[in-house]
Amino acid sequence: HTVELNEMFGQIQSPGYPDSYPSDSEVTWNITVPEFRVQLYFMHFNLESSYLCEYDYVKVETEDQVLATFCGRETTDTEQTPGQEVVLSPGSFMSVTFRSDFSNEERFTGFDAHYMAVDVDECKEREDEELSCDHYCHNYIGGYYCSCRFGYILHTDNRTCRVECSGNLFTQRTGTITSPDYPNPYPKSSECSYTIDLEEGFMVTLHFEDIFDIEDHPEVPCPYDYIKIKAGSKVWGPFCGEKSPEPISTQSHSIQILFRSDNSGENRGWRLSYRA
Repeated sequence: HTVELNEMFGQIQSPGYPDSYPSDSEVTWNITVPEFRVQLYFMHFNLESSYLCEYDYVKVETEDQVLATFCGRETTDTEQTPGQEVVLSPGSFMSVTFRSDFSNEERFTGFDAHYMAVDVDECKEREDEELSCDHYCHNYIGGYYCSCRFGYILHTDNRTCRVECSGNLFTQRTGTITSPDYPNPYPKSSECSYTIDLEEGFMVTLHFEDIFDIEDHPEVPCPYDYIKIKAGSKVWGPFCGEKSPEPISTQSHSIQILFRSDNSGENRGWRLSYRA
């Protein structure tokens, strides 16, 4: 027969436990816990032993795979505590089946097992996925959330960390401008703007340094991340890839540099010096 279990924890015992279990019996316990995984461990285990557990056994499975099959007697090695073998379901369902065949050579007391719902550690599970947290991941019961390093803001996707980098103004006649965190990878999902604004009569020239590394695409020009320079109606760029742009003589005293990054990639960014 089948028993449905929906509590967050519980106990499963062989029929008649702690007395010997009957011959020719079969019981299945279906354990379902919401949002969690199921952990099962045995405090006592004493079944008839047989080759490949073909006579009596306890089988633990999920919807589509067998997690473990046990039979025989408990190990007598004193270092091993009863129930040291923990079975963990990949999802929120586990089924445990006890079966005994038509005969028992001697008396076997069966088993005593306990199960409990355990939280899924989403942070560990998502480490390699595209959807993992950009900086820090925090696991809590039933879920997880992301947070960012100092100086960064969590994007509305609740996963990537961006910086506030718009409205930077440069009024000196020479200077250096870099992507945020340069030469470390620049932040994702950010829109940066830098304005160089000098007195009329001066003209700004830009020189990009050697390290230039902005995510690019083999067929489409700069669809992900790029830097663009504007002076009045003139536009240079978008630039991306690994080759620094040639020096730019803007013929203007007021220019705007725009830098955009999407929500993926680990590129080092750019650094430029300007002079009037």
